[in-house]
This record gives sequence, structure tokens and C-alpha cells, in this order.
Amino acid sequence: MIPREDIDKVRELVRIEEIVGDYVSLRHAGAGSMKGLCPFHDEKTPSFHVRPLVGRWHCFGCGEGGDVFSFVERIEHIPFIEAVQFLARKVGVELRDDARPRENRGITRSRLVDAHTQAVIFYRERLRENARAQDFLTGRGFDQDAIDAFEVGYSPDSWDELLRHLRGKGFTEQELAATGLFSSGTRGMYDRFRGRLMWPIRSITGETIGFGARIIGEGQPKYLNTPETQLYQKSKVLYGLDLAKKQIAAERRVVIVEGYTDVMAAHIAGVKTAVATCGTAFGTEHTKIVRRLIGDSASPSAGVMLSSGQSIGGEIIFTFDGDAAGQKAALRAYEEDQAFAAQTFIAVAKDGRDPADVWLADGDEAIHRLIETREPLFAFAIRSVLTGARLETAEGRVAGLRAAAPMVAGIRDRVLRGEYTRQLAGWLGMDEDTVRSYVRGAGGPQGHARQTPAQLAPRSQLRDPIERIERESLEVILQMPNYAGAAGVDDLPAETYVVPVHRSIHDAIRAAGGVAAYSRKAEEFAARGIDDPQGRANAWFIDEVTSQAGPEVAAAISQIAVAPLPQSDPEGMWGYARGIILSLLRLGVTRQIGEIRGRLQRTNPEDEDYVALFTRLIQLEQQKRAYEEA
Repeated sequence: MIPREDIDKVRELVRIEEIVGDYVSLRHAGAGSMKGLCPFHDEKTPSFHVRPLVGRWHCFGCGEGGDVFSFVERIEHIPFIEAVQFLARKVGVELRDDARPRENRGITRSRLVDAHTQAVIFYRERLRENARAQDFLTGRGFDQDAIDAFEVGYSPDSWDELLRHLRGKGFTEQELAATGLFSSGTRGMYDRFRGRLMWPIRSITGETIGFGARIIGEGQPKYLNTPETQLYQKSKVLYGLDLAKKQIAAERRVVIVEGYTDVMAAHIAGVKTAVATCGTAFGTEHTKIVRRLIGDSASPSAGVMLSSGQSIGGEIIFTFDGDAAGQKAALRAYEEDQAFAAQTFIAVAKDGRDPADVWLADGDEAIHRLIETREPLFAFAIRSVLTGARLETAEGRVAGLRAAAPMVAGIRDRVLRGEYTRQLAGWLGMDEDTVRSYVRGAGGPQGHARQTPAQLAPRSQLRDPIERIERESLEVILQMPNYAGAAGVDDLPAETYVVPVHRSIHDAIRAAGGVAAYSRKAEEFAARGIDDPQGRANAWFIDEVTSQAGPEVAAAISQIAVAPLPQSDPEGMWGYARGIILSLLRLGVTRQIGEIRGRLQRTNPEDEDYVALFTRLIQLEQQKRAYEEA
């Protein structure tokens, strides 16, 4: 339907190396040739070549190749006509393809992009009209230039204002329904986003494909994203990548933060390589995107640190929450890709603040200092599993060794494994030969960590009362989230669990949004008239928790999620769940009391710390009595 001369005009104006370069970090590879990592299959040694002079590309690894149109078809998963339209917009060519009546056209990618583009304009205009929304942004340090650069907008607290606006622009009901911008109820479609700040989420090429939204004031959920659509798959999108991609390729570094305002703050501070996931954990597809941009390779030098602090193979720096996202990234890297792990670092603010809060309070330099504090992911992961062990006791050190040794044994680089064996001995305060022997025994025949997840001992076989209570509480949370929520499990701090695998499961629960996420999903299912909304939401909740964990922890979650419960009487469920959670809280408080009493015995009564410790002891004693009387 597009005249041949229009297609040829697009082909003449498009530079294939620029289009491909939006997705792949290309480097010169001899006269008239460029190469990078193939975006169509997972590889670590570049075999993907582009020849700008002839306008062709070819991968010598998977055998795929073609012209610029075929590349866009493959990378964007769109038909030829839409690939031509996509490239025509890039080079400003007006295509003569609108001869058919609109009602006879299908839902095309270009129409959905157009709808999102109109929504960006609409939301930006509404932001200018809403002083409260503007004050929210300026109160967090963002001036008008920053707001304009990221095209932040506001969705009015109206039932169908955007819907009516886009209908007026000529979009069909079928097209509007496919955008993800609207929800459907008994009275038809209505605006999905209402009374929220709106951040456009763009593809790597800069097209708006979805939105991230934050509510202003009270209300749930606090954050809401576009659902999965033809345009938007959250596992394949990084917010801010369209702005950061060139700097990422130039520096061979990417800084991964948690939220939209974190990306804004980092860019304003001069960290132009910052991106964020969009409401999901950093996963395999994100890894592939990052690897292509930084030009990752599997060479022996990948991830080696120079004295300057730079990594030869590029750097991936996470600034996520230390307990949850950092450990998930570590476990995923250990299990899936150690070349990626060797290039990955964790930077966590000591006080747990997000980068946006650090920037607002302490300025641009504070963001740079935060990144400078990064430590290798291997070290972070190993140290993380030790946080649940009481290293001041012999039993705690042995428990820490048992938890950390398989991780060290799983490091396939022999030299690096030996170095971390020595470091682990120092962290534990144990003899190096003892630790080395245990690490060697924790590996398989080649000294690698066992790949088959170990089964947890059944609850009935647990003799340690602490381990038993922790296990029972996790069974309650995963199998009876409706009762667990009422018992206040979302208020449990990270240090509640001391058994390493239990703590990892609790981290995954928190990363999935806690029991509050289950409650919201149950309400959503009920509103949609779905049968057994609580049961469906429970299954969804377990899937979400599992997705936040590494393979071994995921296996433990599956086991706990199907373990038979001691209480089967529906009327007794609430009392059972409440009793388990209260027991867990009492254990946690008792543990803290013991630790503070020990510190008091070692502290001079004349010291300032003594009064603070004694005051805290009194508070904990009162809290313990309250739990016992509840």
C-alpha cells in the first residue's frame, strides 16, 4: 500500500549504522565494517556485522541478515509496512499509505505510538494546570527544565477526560482499548490513570510505549504502570534508556536505580548512564539489553578491576535496596551468567536512602560518592548471606560458613574463588584452611556449586524452635496471605528472620510488594467478577514472590507454598495465623533484648551510649510484654 518510490526514499535517507546503533553498541571492525553483539541470539563474542556502505547487516553466529527494514522488523517484532512507517518518521518522510478507509485498518504499532504521543501532550498540559502536582515535583528538587526534559505530566482525577480527548483525535475504540491507557467496567472504558504524576516510558529509540504513574496524596497503589500491551513488555524495557544509551556505550557503564525520580536525579547530577526497571525485577532480558550496549564480552579480562576503579569489561552498578534487589541480582548472576556477575557492582547508601533522596538532601556530588562506594557483586552477595548469622558465637560462624560456602564454591574462576575463600575466612574470623576445605566440599566434582536445589527438611523434623516458628510464619504468609495481612506481617523488619533461606524468602516477599500486593490483586479480581478472587490472587502472589528469587530460593518457596498446614479448620485460621506471627515477633524482640543486654555489660555506665542502650532495652521489654498479653 506504500508506493515503491516512498520506500526507496526512506532507504536512501536512513543510515543503517545509526538505526542498528540504537540497539547495539557498534565498534569499527576494519574498512567499511562495524560489529557488535547480536541482538537476536545470546552471545558473548561479537559476530554481528554491519556494512554501512551497502546498507546490510549479518550475524555470523546465527546466520540472520538483511537490510535496514528487515532489522527493524526483527528487533521491533513488527511487519514490513510498520517498519517502513517507523523509519519514515525517523527521517521525516511523509508516506502515501492512507488510501484505505480508517475503519478497515488493523491496529498498527504506529497508531498505538501516535495515541501515546497524544497522551504525553495531554498529560503535560494538565500538569501546567495543576499547582499541587507541580509543587510535588518542585518540592523534590526538580525545576521546569528537568520536568520538560523528562516530559513529566499529570493525569486529571477524572473518569474519562483522556478517553474523550483521544476519541476527538480520531482513534477508534479498538485502538484505544489496545493502548493500555484505559480500563473496562460495566459501563465501558474509562481512564486507567487518574490523579497521578505521569512519566512517559519510551523504547530505546525514543517512542513512547507506556507510562509510569505515581499517586499524589493518599491512595493505592502508590505506583501504577501500563499493563502488558503490544507496545509495552516491562521485562524488556528500561526507563531512561533512550536518553542514556549513547553515554552507556561511551562509558561502558550503566547505573541501575529503582524509580523514575531516581533516574531524573542521577541525570541532573551528571550521571547520564542511569536507568530503571519499570515495576519489575532486573531480569534476563534486561541483561541482554545492557550487554549489547556496553559491548560486553566473555574475554578473560571481563570484569577485571584496574587501579583507577574502572572495569575492563564495563560495569553494571545497582543502587537498589541492599537486602532485596541486590541479593536477587546476585543469585541470578551466580546461577545464570558469571561473566555478567564479574562486571556487576552494588552501591547502597549507608542510611538506605534512594538516590533521589540522597541528591535532594546532599546535592550532585553525593550521587557520585554513592556510586564510588560500589563493591563487587560477588562480595556483596556473600556478605549478605552472613547478615542473618550471629558471628559473635561459634554456632553463628558455623551457620554463616554453611550458608556462604556454596556461593564461594560456585565461582567458576579458580583464582577469584581462591580470593573470596580467603575473604570469607576473614569475614567469619575462622581459620583459612578450615574455610577452604569446607568450600571445596560444598562444590560438585569440578568445584562448582550444586545445581540441584536442596529440599528443605519437613517442618515436623525441625528441632530448633526458632527455625520452626520462622518456617510456620512463611507457610502462613504464602498460603494464607489474607490472614497474614491482618496479622501485620508487612510490618516485619528484614532482620526478623535469622535462618538464611528463610530470610531470602522474606526478602522475595517484600520485593513482590508484600501481602498488600496480594490484597490489591484480590480486590482487582473481585471487581472484574472473577470466580474465587482470593484463591486466584493467592496463586498470583506466589508466582510474584517466586519471580523475585533465585533458583534455589524459588525451589524452597514452592516447597513451603504446598506444605500441609497444622490448622485446617477455616474458623481457626485467623487465630492460628495471628498466633504464629506474634510468636515470631516475640522471638525477634527477645533476640534484640539479649543482644542489648550483652552490649550493656560491655559498655561503661559513664559512656553516652549506655543511656541510649538502656532506654532501648526498656522499650523492648515493654514491647515484649505487649506481645505476650496480645
